[in-house]
Amino acid sequence: MATGFAIGNGTLIATNAHAIPKLNKQRNQSIAVLIPGGRTSQVYKATLVARDDEHDLAIVKLTGKRLPTLQFSQKTVLEGQAIAFTGFPIGSVLGLYPTTHRGIIATKTPVMLPVPEVGKLTAKQLKRLREPYEVYQLDATAYPGNSGSPVYDQETGDVIAIINKVLLTGNKESALTNPSAISYAIPVKHLQDLLDGL
Repeated sequence: MATGFAIGNGTLIATNAHAIPKLNKQRNQSIAVLIPGGRTSQVYKATLVARDDEHDLAIVKLTGKRLPTLQFSQKTVLEGQAIAFTGFPIGSVLGLYPTTHRGIIATKTPVMLPVPEVGKLTAKQLKRLREPYEVYQLDATAYPGNSGSPVYDQETGDVIAIINKVLLTGNKESALTNPSAISYAIPVKHLQDLLDGL
């Protein structure tokens, strides 16, 4: 389970690519989007319309529903900038009520994913090591379930990034009991590129 937010014409939902499950068409599986509303929560079918695994982004299209959308920021993101993100940490465990966290952009840093052995590096991974793209390190704690949350400018409400991952100090379960408070987000320009390609 992950968070997403409406973009484009209101039928499109942005989230992380890692949040989109592999579907078994023989079992008639489909993507479901839950629109929370307390006792009036509703579930809608959705289809994957765009995916960018390199930047861990995906866009799904809702069937039969149009939502209010968020706007993308056109401003330069600065270190120390006040941000907030709203999502559903820990999924449905705490109930499907949105939670907002505040923080700052701690730094802009190149993203390079480690590999267990040099011999297992692919050509794509080598290219990324030579030309890494930047992500934002946040001084705010994201949790499992916050993946795909919009990171927005506290003053304007415009989206500047999408929560991507949290640095863990131990195993996955420690994200709840001992979070590192270091979270990363993908700049919204990569989501804009994905949206423009539709």
